[in-house]
Amino acid sequence: MGEFEKYLTDFTNTVDVQGFLFNLFVAALLGTILRIFYVRYGNSVSNRARFASNFLPLALTTMLIITIVKSSIALSLGLVGALSIVRFRAAIKDPEELTYLFLVIGIGLSCGAGEPIIAVMAICLILVLIYVNNIFIGKKSFKSEDKLYLNLNTDVDDLNKINTLVTKHMSYVELKRMDKLMTGLDLSFICKAKDINQISLLKDELSQLSPQTTFSFIDQPDLIV
Repeated sequence: MGEFEKYLTDFTNTVDVQGFLFNLFVAALLGTILRIFYVRYGNSVSNRARFASNFLPLALTTMLIITIVKSSIALSLGLVGALSIVRFRAAIKDPEELTYLFLVIGIGLSCGAGEPIIAVMAICLILVLIYVNNIFIGKKSFKSEDKLYLNLNTDVDDLNKINTLVTKHMSYVELKRMDKLMTGLDLSFICKAKDINQISLLKDELSQLSPQTTFSFIDQPDLIV
């Protein structure tokens, strides 16, 4: 019997197939719950639905890897060596996104290690604490109805002037992102207008900033690409 056949035999003897399928189901369920929670209650300005679509495959892939390598020290060391030559480049625009990615990886690790109960208890408790914390500190960002996303690109370098201009016409203004360009600023605001007239007045004044100024209004921040 070759080394590979011997490994397959040992792996089959050490892995409980029913337990593996149960852990796989738990990981899929928790990944789905986490995706729904993040889309509904997350505070990131980016497209939360598209970002959260990665939660399920990431949780299941992590679980699969841990299930395989936990039965062999050689495989564990081989995985470390393989990952050391792979560079992952992901644009994380908000620390909250990184937090949820760690939660998803934690689900995969727990289920892969054969501890689904711990995963269920931990995720449920963490999500409850996040929800209570958002209410306690008064964050209303997950209630984003009637709010607008304003993206402004201009060669005007005076942030105070632009912020004053936007605040003048909007009933609610929050600067979410600022990028310093070679020829100006790229700004992202979450705004709220009482009526279309406020948006029209703001549009006219933004157009007068400079000929190079461009901007866009998008209803509902959750739809931002």
